[in-house]
Amino acid sequence: MTKITHGKRIGKKGRIRLGCSAVVFDESREKVLLTKRTDNGLWCLPSGGVEPGESVEETVIREAREETGLTIRVLRLVGVYSDPDSLVVYNDDTAVQIVALNFEAEITVGEPGLSDETSDWGYFSLGEIDKLDMLLNHKIRIQDTFAGQVSAFIK
Repeated sequence: MTKITHGKRIGKKGRIRLGCSAVVFDESREKVLLTKRTDNGLWCLPSGGVEPGESVEETVIREAREETGLTIRVLRLVGVYSDPDSLVVYNDDTAVQIVALNFEAEITVGEPGLSDETSDWGYFSLGEIDKLDMLLNHKIRIQDTFAGQVSAFIK
């Protein structure tokens, strides 16, 4: 199981890992697609780490496909997120401080489904998201996407 620890500048104990996430709205643009992770049971945006030789756009498209079965198209960069006070420790004891790029995206092909990384999925409003156990700073990424700011947030 992946563990997340918090503490003053605890990120120094890990290495930097670049990740990407996608906010995908439903047709009404009032709810966003979330998945429930199989490794820790937390709700999150379709997301994951950048692989060598891959662009960040390719990463977010691949991760959405792997986790939901959807083909998406990136619309805009919403923000860049880093938290030096959080450390993610994976099952193999690899410790990372995540720096994430969050994108707004739209579905081009498919219907959401499950994978070996996801045990559930759904579309949720901001009010419903408040009641969910969410991964890291995914909630703030969603709030920033709803804000519709033209320039990217940097947090």
